[in-house]
Amino acid sequence: MRKGSKIYSILYNKCPRCQQGAFFVYNNPFNLRKFDKMHPHCEVCGESFEREPGFYFGGMYGSYTLYTLLIASVFVSCVVVLKINIFYVLAFLIPILIISQPVFFRWGRLLWINIFVSYNPDAANGEKKITPKW
Repeated sequence: MRKGSKIYSILYNKCPRCQQGAFFVYNNPFNLRKFDKMHPHCEVCGESFEREPGFYFGGMYGSYTLYTLLIASVFVSCVVVLKINIFYVLAFLIPILIISQPVFFRWGRLLWINIFVSYNPDAANGEKKITPKW
């Protein structure tokens, strides 16, 4: 995975601006008590992760897209191509969807902020971003 791409930031839990600081406080998405805890800002470049109230509501659309892609690909590959009974597929798919919820939650938020923040290779060199407090 190449640093500087948005995929790198999403998959490795990195700040979208400098791609060095961590976005979520804990790297393990399966720590169910703390999987949604985010840093208020990047500890390397100072990018604010708390944009405005309701900003990450849009992250649900990214999460929904990931769920839809997973369900559609499993359905087409198992039911249409391999002709497996739909009830066996559902018995396999439902636990997978439940287990993947913390990962898709994080990827949805990271995907959403990566739409609005671009990578800046000079951001980690001490160029702190000043965020207004209004």
